[in-house]
Amino acid sequence: MFASTAAASRQPETSFIKTSGTMFTLGGRPFFVTGVNNHYLTFASPNEVTRVLDDAVAMGANVVRVILQPVIGSRDGKVPTIWDWRNPTADASNLNVGGTILLYWDTEKNAMAVNDGPKGMQKVDFLIAEAGKRHLRLIIAFLDFWDYTGGAQQMRAWYGSTDKSTFFFSDPRTKRDYKTWVAHVVRRVNPLTGLAYRDDPTIMAWELMNEGNARPESLRLDWTAEMSAYVKSLDPNHLVSSGNANAKDEPKVADLTIPTLDFGTWHGYPLYFGLTVSQFGKTITDYCQIADRVQKPVLLEEFGYARSNRDSAEAYAGWLDTLVRDPDCAGWLVWRLVSLQDHGHYPADEHDQFDVHNDASPIWNVLKAATARAAKVRGTGPIPANSLRKTP
Repeated sequence: MFASTAAASRQPETSFIKTSGTMFTLGGRPFFVTGVNNHYLTFASPNEVTRVLDDAVAMGANVVRVILQPVIGSRDGKVPTIWDWRNPTADASNLNVGGTILLYWDTEKNAMAVNDGPKGMQKVDFLIAEAGKRHLRLIIAFLDFWDYTGGAQQMRAWYGSTDKSTFFFSDPRTKRDYKTWVAHVVRRVNPLTGLAYRDDPTIMAWELMNEGNARPESLRLDWTAEMSAYVKSLDPNHLVSSGNANAKDEPKVADLTIPTLDFGTWHGYPLYFGLTVSQFGKTITDYCQIADRVQKPVLLEEFGYARSNRDSAEAYAGWLDTLVRDPDCAGWLVWRLVSLQDHGHYPADEHDQFDVHNDASPIWNVLKAATARAAKVRGTGPIPANSLRKTP
């Protein structure tokens, strides 16, 4: 009842996104990703969710990336929650989850539990159904590495560990919990659509984890291989990627050698990389060349540049033009699209200033123009013959 009349009258897509060489495809035609990230869609109010989805449509986006969260200790407080999950002063964008819990520790059963209720997985049901009505695709990460809303750090804390980089990825108990969670998600039947998640084309891809920074690197690759194969065994319909930042590791996008990963991801922020605008543009080209060598799509799935920079709109325009013009680039997902909160204002964004608003600002206009150009230049026509090369 929260969807617009136009959105509610449209039927969701019925075809799954696939890959061919360095590109994504839909129904045998190129599907160039022009997307956005949003971090609060799994716990925000229904109106806050639909405002973001409507703004994504207004931008011309075709994909929205989300992370399944929050994760807490136990409901009774006997197992501590390592983050402030009862913050009544914040808005949804600033991690007021409004009592939403997806995963928690059940002290009676002494085991992980999933909340399938109205302030649990039913919020994910709503998100998927509303995205489908708007012909938006979703990239869904099963878990976050970071502890902002619990993530993998909360799950290792269930077992008393303080090891942030190794324990979760190596301990048999957390590996079991992760597989149990994945199986629950992909097999879940959405009562709003009648489809199991694994059968719903609204979902473009699964990601194992947002920025799963396991160390050492050999452990990250072993865990990624094991878990991507597990996801594929449960769900042959959807693409799978690691969700890794792949920013500072060498060789770059090393996980693309894993056969059960369908595409590569990287997260790019000039501020944190110490790069100029032009140097970051060259970095974009470098990653697209990796895609050509491996013959899998490589997606710039997070990037941002502070609004306070005087050249911000120009920078975005140049980077997006590079992505559209290079035939080996698969697309982008900007970090991050946020919309009006229920208090009637945009959320505060004083730290990194990466938030994008539907406010007719120069950055918004650049993104909207770039999605339109990408749809014209990259979004139609037959698949080029040279994209059908097999991975060596």
